[in-house]
Amino acid sequence: MPFESAGCNPGVEKTRQAAWEWAESSDLVLSPVAQKKMIRTRPELWISLIFPEASQKHLDLFCQWLFWAFLVDDEFDDGPAGRDPRLCESAITHLVDVLDGARAPAGPMEHALHELLARTCTDRPAHWVRQFRRDTAAWLWTYYAEAVDRAAGHVPSTADFVKHRRDSVAMQPFLDLHEITAGIDLTESARSLPAYIALRNAVTDHSGLCNDICSFEKEALLGYEHNTVRLIQRDRGGTLQEAADEAGILLARIADRVQRAEKELIEEMDAAGIEGLPRAALERCVQDYRGLVRGDFDYHARAERYTRPDLVEIDEQGSLSRNFAA
Repeated sequence: MPFESAGCNPGVEKTRQAAWEWAESSDLVLSPVAQKKMIRTRPELWISLIFPEASQKHLDLFCQWLFWAFLVDDEFDDGPAGRDPRLCESAITHLVDVLDGARAPAGPMEHALHELLARTCTDRPAHWVRQFRRDTAAWLWTYYAEAVDRAAGHVPSTADFVKHRRDSVAMQPFLDLHEITAGIDLTESARSLPAYIALRNAVTDHSGLCNDICSFEKEALLGYEHNTVRLIQRDRGGTLQEAADEAGILLARIADRVQRAEKELIEEMDAAGIEGLPRAALERCVQDYRGLVRGDFDYHARAERYTRPDLVEIDEQGSLSRNFAA
């Protein structure tokens, strides 16, 4: 890992408490199994490692987004909605409609989403809100794609999965949230710079592959095929450990892509004559994204969800489904 750690936000414990209090006040009911899994997931740790200098207000808000996202993830990975395309389509459609303001929320998960959006999008420019909603919706629809794959018995190629994973890891919305805590506003032209897109993709790809490396053993036992390590093994043969070792080499190459994109972004800003606040905003991304990559890497090495996977936690009846009910 070529990037230095910026440490952990000192507000981590307050954020943990605020997240659980928010979940209770939002009527998000977690079964004992789900509670145990969330405690071992430690969403407050991830947020505090990737946003080490965020204010307590922003840290709390972002952690509540992550808490909600992990509930969604566990529902569609472990619950019945992830294995029934029609059930999954209905649940995702409702969430995206709430996200777009096209539907009044019904049920705890939708109400929680509506409330998080209201706090997040206040005073944000319209182009940022559009970007955040697009990125969040793209992440949500990846669950439908995986549900259809499972039902059809289809396994994606490694190349196709890389594109899918870029959305399914859910890093893109948190890169949008970074702009809030960084106090910056990326212009549409800045977002369109090839090197910025390459930088953002590299950061996201690193997170997705890191997650897959840490999750492949548990997911292989469950027969879950949407994992880069498992797909490498299918494509090239050999053992899962050999595939994991190859994935580790790929992870280092992605870190190199981050560094290359940083240099190219500076060159593109010079070529485009980008100065003033737009340049300062992009330079802040270059500065912070390295710490974000390192924080995400450190999180996967520390959270018990990944360091000590426990298959007993899987609730085959879909312990979180009650939160999607009206």
